[in-house]
Amino acid sequence: MSEGSTGRALPSIESLATPLAFKVGHPSQGPADAERLGEIQVRSEFRALEGMQKEALVHHGPSATLWRMVSDEGPYLKGTDLAPFPLAFYTAGIVFSFMTEMLRHAAERDVKIASLALTSDHYYTMQGSALRGDMIGGAKPIEMTVDAETDAPEQEVRELVEAALASSPAEAYMRQPLENTFSLTANGRALDLPSLRQSSSRRAERLGTDFDQIEPLESGSPEEIIAKLTAAEVVHGVDGGAGSSLKPVQDRTLHVRGEARVLSETLKEIRVRLLRPIGSSFRFLGEDGGSQQAPPALAYLSAGVGFCYMTQLGRYAQITKKAPRSYGIVQENVFHSGATRSSGESVPATAEAVDTGVVLEIDQPDEIAQKMVFMGERTCFLHAAMRGAHPTRVRVGSSTAGETGDGTDRSG
Repeated sequence: MSEGSTGRALPSIESLATPLAFKVGHPSQGPADAERLGEIQVRSEFRALEGMQKEALVHHGPSATLWRMVSDEGPYLKGTDLAPFPLAFYTAGIVFSFMTEMLRHAAERDVKIASLALTSDHYYTMQGSALRGDMIGGAKPIEMTVDAETDAPEQEVRELVEAALASSPAEAYMRQPLENTFSLTANGRALDLPSLRQSSSRRAERLGTDFDQIEPLESGSPEEIIAKLTAAEVVHGVDGGAGSSLKPVQDRTLHVRGEARVLSETLKEIRVRLLRPIGSSFRFLGEDGGSQQAPPALAYLSAGVGFCYMTQLGRYAQITKKAPRSYGIVQENVFHSGATRSSGESVPATAEAVDTGVVLEIDQPDEIAQKMVFMGERTCFLHAAMRGAHPTRVRVGSSTAGETGDGTDRSG
């Protein structure tokens, strides 16, 4: 997968020589419809770069901002490890959204929080054989710990946590089962996808973005939006070591940890590390509202979903030795923010099914292209998270919010 459809070498993060994330000036393309009350639209395009590297352009509708981001994989997938792995983006989106909602509810209730720090642990599974076609990804509930410095009693903090879980649009992906939709264009021809729910909204005939013309907005963030902190150790022949995720048969659990803190009224920081397999750590800045120096939570979340699916497309093609000349996706993410009715009843945030249009240039029969799209969905950890209900478990000190002691869901 080192050459594009013209036979030229694909671009790489190294050859692009730009920051790992930046705001793009003069957005030329975004959600087609005006935002309806409470609706949040995120439209993204992704293209494959060299090896396991990917590039995305993410349009966040409510803020009318456009963000370019890149993703890579570590030694476990024989990546160059130059940019964050896909699950790091998703982790950032989940945590930033929760922090924003918790601080908002605290302000509405006049609860003073001097400092807020979160630790989140995310677990995913991969089992089966890619060659047999029965490999499948899975997701487990996120385990989050809240450390809030406040004079409010613990019960009030617990109520803030539960309110934040209910009103976080990102959390809807974990607690609300979704049947996502797909379309496929291979070599310029639209193909049906009998094994997946077909998209009814559109078919992506080609990627509409000229990625090579993207440039950073001159008045960008004063700091790097995304920065690498530590590099993964390259070790062979051990669990989670180099090349381990490319084995045709898998039975493993992934573990991602995020540690987040508030930097200012709107700006937040999260440090994400891949603990299993052996991975690197990266720092993300996020901002909902304010001066929009960094991407909002749902831009990161949506990028994570697309990057993860792109990795699985490339991974399956590499294992089966049926690599396309080029590939990319167009992805639509729609969320509905939580609300409070006049009666005081809280309505939780929700999300719509993710719509993904896959564009391939491939020298293989149609059924190979169709199988690649299907296996991409089947093995994508984040599409797996959306297939079922996995409400986040949140601890405040020694107590747990989001679930009661008997396991009853209270996350909305």
